[in-house]
Amino acid sequence: MSVIQLRRRCLLQGGLAGGLMVAVAPLRASATAGDAGGQELQGWVRITRDGSVTVLSNTSEIGQGTGTAIAQILADELDLDWRRVSLAMAPLEKRYFNPHWEEYGTYGSGGVAYQMEPLRRAGAQARAMLVAAAAGQWQVAASECDTSSGEVVHPASGRRTAYGQLVELAARQPVPADAPLMPRERLRYIGRDMPRLDIPAKTDGSAVFGVDVRMRGLLSAAIVQCPVFGGRLAGVDSAPVLRMPGVRQVVLLDDAVAVVADSYWRAQKAADALQPRWDLRRARRPDSARYMAALRKAVRGEGATFLPANTSAAQVKARYAQAARRVRRSVERTYAVPFLAHATLEPMNATARVCEGSAELWVPTQSQTGTQNAVAALLGLPVTAVTVHTTLAGGGFGRRMELDFALQATRIAQACGAPVKLIWSRAQDLQHDFYRPAAVVRVTAGLDGAGMPVALRVDSACESILQHSRLGEWREYARPVDNSAAGDLPDYYRFAAIQMQITTVDVGVPVGFWRAVAATQNVFAYECLMDELAQGARMDALAYRRALLPPDGRERRVLDLLAERSAWQRGPAPGRHRGMAFSRANGSLVGHVVELSVDAGRKVQLHQVWTVIDCGIAVNPHNVRAQVEGCIVFALSAAFHGEITLRGGAVQQSNFHDYRLLGLAATPKMDVQIVENQEKPGGAGEEAVGGLAPALVNALFAATGQRIRELPLSCSGFSI
Repeated sequence: MSVIQLRRRCLLQGGLAGGLMVAVAPLRASATAGDAGGQELQGWVRITRDGSVTVLSNTSEIGQGTGTAIAQILADELDLDWRRVSLAMAPLEKRYFNPHWEEYGTYGSGGVAYQMEPLRRAGAQARAMLVAAAAGQWQVAASECDTSSGEVVHPASGRRTAYGQLVELAARQPVPADAPLMPRERLRYIGRDMPRLDIPAKTDGSAVFGVDVRMRGLLSAAIVQCPVFGGRLAGVDSAPVLRMPGVRQVVLLDDAVAVVADSYWRAQKAADALQPRWDLRRARRPDSARYMAALRKAVRGEGATFLPANTSAAQVKARYAQAARRVRRSVERTYAVPFLAHATLEPMNATARVCEGSAELWVPTQSQTGTQNAVAALLGLPVTAVTVHTTLAGGGFGRRMELDFALQATRIAQACGAPVKLIWSRAQDLQHDFYRPAAVVRVTAGLDGAGMPVALRVDSACESILQHSRLGEWREYARPVDNSAAGDLPDYYRFAAIQMQITTVDVGVPVGFWRAVAATQNVFAYECLMDELAQGARMDALAYRRALLPPDGRERRVLDLLAERSAWQRGPAPGRHRGMAFSRANGSLVGHVVELSVDAGRKVQLHQVWTVIDCGIAVNPHNVRAQVEGCIVFALSAAFHGEITLRGGAVQQSNFHDYRLLGLAATPKMDVQIVENQEKPGGAGEEAVGGLAPALVNALFAATGQRIRELPLSCSGFSI
């Protein structure tokens, strides 16, 4: 089992062995020699004298493989030998911040999409510096030199020198402002199915996830949190559990109590034996049925106008009013979705060590900057006194953007005066999530005389993610409208105008960013409605959508490839039925076709899902396909089974017996195709989630004649 040492000095000595380091601009040269005698230029790639290369990633590894894609980008621009490349997490420093988010974090499908171009530039700069170093040694012009698999070569004389022998000289070279990128025809890794660099450690057991952290003197903690949101800890008799084997301490928190022991099992058994008393005077105690009724009422109100970039409310409403003059009839439908949990297979956990004047954490997190800032504020320390080490994570889906579990571990470790690893039980994980908001979406399409939509009105009601996520850090951006409830408007269709009104209905249930965020409710509404409109116009569902898309755009290419792969025009075999959906998110376009059959008992058999994604340049196509397949299974789980219910303000689900995931036997065959192009990269980790549920229910309509406007499907009597 891997061991993470506490001594930061050892980590730094082992991690910063001499070599060349390059950074995304601004670049800064270092004047100090590394421990192995090489000069360093601080940045993203470490090349040591023996020729080994370590690529530093600022993207948490939560199963999506973005670190390997980052390595592919840099390896191509540096012209490296892939066999010599390894991967490590970059330290939590400002120069490693994602340039789009301006922080160290992993969310919004931004690991490649927002970093590919600056990473390519950094690699090209490093390659130019290595070439300049070799040219100086050989006393030839740099323009006469080239590179090949980790070496600089001089074709005219046949001389060649490995990068590892040039790192000290290269580190002294000026950083070129405009180094040429590697020509497309010489790219060997971008666009190829390169093996993921994180897989070997995950298969041989040496990978360190959050729950695997070990160190000398480490204690384990289990926690019991108030089952009702907004409740506080009133008291607990800790004496009985303090007599249990291995128990060291009981730590009281504002809304929870933790047991610290010499093993997790002993800590959890003791926590299960506690009988805490809760103060519920300030708790709001919502019930699911009443809350959904409140949402349905709210979408009948006016709400706040969502403003696309560079628009005003007056402009949005005027454009909609003008388009409405062409409307001959309207179709209005209302759709509803429940709260959903993230249900990561590795539950929330964090390891913390608090000393006088400093703190150190080992966390499977998607929010390194947020964690560091929050812990510093909690302890009254400068941010630089808090060190955050990122472990591998057993799933994220947006849940690990939150800070609650890291702050709890910090408080418990501070109380104990020893390093503590806090692990939530599955029940705690499901019952204290930051949930996908329950939502009701009312959509009204104004149609022209041919049955084609010209105006779309969207009224949405849900809780505000920005009010709750990251301790309310983004609360100021939730007024007058929380844009996280909007996502991508379906303006890829040729509506003359779209107006969206959003109403926040808060009942104190913590909500957060869930894989695909608002697309999971809004695309469900848009694409179910589009199917009904196609039926009303007596048009094929795919042809109807295609007619509303730009003639020569990427959108039609996605639908055309989807029709080809699924043999849409030929149709399914007897007894089978199909539905489709199309969506856009984070710069990517996705189309789905679902084929299924339904028996007399309303049991569904999923036969196949065809998916086409246009995500721009697919740096690692195998990774993209894997992520899309993961999205399909994730979305099917939510559509058939996903529902968090509240009674008296407490979540009723506690484990995978009542919050089910899709089983292997029910998983359909999947055909995932990537549109090949050289467009700017978009997202791939969540973009295929939003359109799957409407494709599924559109197929169920084809099979049963029943229009489904509420999830999960168990509400309509379907099973799988």
